[in-house]
Amino acid sequence: MGDYRRIADLIADDIATGRLRPGQRLPPQRAFARRRGIAPSTAGRVYSELVRRGLVVGEVGRGTFVRAGPTGPAGQALAEPGPADAPVNLELNYPSAPGQPELLAPVLAPLLRPDVLAEALLPAAATGTPEAREAAAALLTTPGWRPAPDRLLFTGNARQAIAAVLASLVRPGGRVGVEQLTYPLVKEIAARLGITLVPLAGDRAGLLPEAVAAAHRSAPLSALYLQPTLHNPTSLTTSRTRRLQLAQLVHHLDLPFVEDRIWSFLHGSGERHGAGDPLAAHAPALAHVVDGLSKRVAPGLTVGFLVVPPQRVAAVADAVRSGGWSAARFALEAAVRWASEGTVARLVEAKRADAARRQRILAEELAGFAVRSDPRAYFAWWELPSPWRADTFTAAAAAHGIAVTPGPAFAVSPGHTPDAVRLGLASAPEGDLRRALRTLGRVAARRGGGRGGG
Repeated sequence: MGDYRRIADLIADDIATGRLRPGQRLPPQRAFARRRGIAPSTAGRVYSELVRRGLVVGEVGRGTFVRAGPTGPAGQALAEPGPADAPVNLELNYPSAPGQPELLAPVLAPLLRPDVLAEALLPAAATGTPEAREAAAALLTTPGWRPAPDRLLFTGNARQAIAAVLASLVRPGGRVGVEQLTYPLVKEIAARLGITLVPLAGDRAGLLPEAVAAAHRSAPLSALYLQPTLHNPTSLTTSRTRRLQLAQLVHHLDLPFVEDRIWSFLHGSGERHGAGDPLAAHAPALAHVVDGLSKRVAPGLTVGFLVVPPQRVAAVADAVRSGGWSAARFALEAAVRWASEGTVARLVEAKRADAARRQRILAEELAGFAVRSDPRAYFAWWELPSPWRADTFTAAAAAHGIAVTPGPAFAVSPGHTPDAVRLGLASAPEGDLRRALRTLGRVAARRGGGRGGG
C-alpha cells in the first residue's frame, strides 16, 4: 500500500522542481502503469493521491493536468502572502489591507519585553485564558448572537478547529452531510479521519432541508458541515428563512452541525434581516462554530476559534489536545491585544472596502460571463462558457501565468464535476488582478464562443 505513495512522492518532486510544469497533462493511467511497471490499480491510487494533495486536477476520460500552483506553504509571512509559483495567483486568497504591517507591529512590541515574552512562550490550553475568551467572544458577536466566553476554545487555525470538531463528533466510518460544493480541505480532513462526506443539494437560498432529511433517512448522519455566510466558493449567503428552517430540522433530528464562519466578517451584521447572523443563533445547543484570524488579520500569526455547546466543551478540548491542534500562546496573546485595542476592527473595515473594490474590478473585466459572487466577497465562482472544461481552462490559465482553482476541487461527489473555476481576488495587487481577469476573459471568449453564457 505504501508503494503508490512513494511513486506519488516522486511525481510530487517533479512538480516541485519544475520538471512537470503547470498545465502539463500526465499520461493516461494505463500508459503510466506500463511505463512504471505497476498494476493499473496502483496507477489509479497514485493519481488519486496526487489529486488529494492538490497537485493535479482531472478525471477519467478527460485527462489529468498538473495544477497551476500550490495554495501556499504553511507559515506565510505575518502580513503578506508568500510568493506564488505563477506570476498572478488567483488560488491563494489571503487579504492584506493597505498599511497592515504598520497596524500590527506596535501591538506586538510589548510582547517582546523579556518578562512578557516569558509568559507568552508558555504552552496554551485549549481553553486559552480568561482574557482570550472574553476578547474572542466580543470579536465574534453579532447583533443577533453573542457566544458565552466559557464555550470558547482555541486552535492553531480554523482548519485545525474543523478537524478537532469533526474528530470529536464523528467516529471513523461515520457520515457527515456537506454542501455539494465545499471547502477542499474538509475533504482531506474527512479522508484522514475516515469520515464519509455526503453531498447535499441546495438552491439560491441555501442548503435544502429536505435534502438533509432524506440523507439522514437513508443512513443516519453524525453531523453537518456548512458555510451559511459567504459560502466558499459560490459566495452564497443562506437566507434568514432558510436558516430558521434548518434550525428547526436539526432540532427535530438532534443533529449537531459545524458552522464555518471564516469569511463572515466581510458580510457585516444586521443586514438582510439578520441573514449574516450565524445559524448557531437559532440552534445553539447543536452548534459548533468555527472562525479564526487568518483572513481578518494574517495567516502567519493566527488563531482558530471554536464555540461549542456547554456539554461538549470537555470533549472538543480533548480532541484539540490529542490532535496537537492547540493555539500557540504567543499567537493567543497577540490576538487578545489586536482585538482589545481595535486593530482587528480597523483591519476588518479596511478589508471590506478592499473586497468591494476588487469586486468592482471583477464586474468590469468579466462583464457578460456567468460569474456568481457577492459584492462583499473576496472570491467568485465562474461558470465557464462552452466548450471550456474546468481542467482545460485551468491549464490554459496556467499557460498565461495565472493560477485559478478548478471547480472539481470543491465537488464532493466524483460524478459532480462542475465546469467552473473559483477566482480568489484577495492576494494579487489590484493592477495585477485587473490584468489577469482581462486575460482570462479573452481566453474564455476565444474558445468559449464569446460572452454569452449568462
